[in-house]
Amino acid sequence: MFQVLFLVYVSLMLTEYIAIAMKQATYELLEDNTYYGEIPVCEGVWSNHSTLEGCRDELQNTLEGWIILGLQKRHFLPILNGIDLNLKEKVA
Repeated sequence: MFQVLFLVYVSLMLTEYIAIAMKQATYELLEDNTYYGEIPVCEGVWSNHSTLEGCRDELQNTLEGWIILGLQKRHFLPILNGIDLNLKEKVA
């Protein structure tokens, strides 16, 4: 039972983290009439697409992959609105 509750909590935390990060996204219409989007606080997370909606979708997919890779490689992920996804070392 604890494991199920823990997984639900982690899922909700990830969902909230993604929503907070996406609210910080900025978009720009480029000279070639494509849209460029980025999340400045999440270094390297950007997208480019022919439509604004497509740019948002790609940006969220990029963000999700960036989080997964960051967790796997133990990169520091920014703390957003108090949500800290960084893995802590277990102290004996």
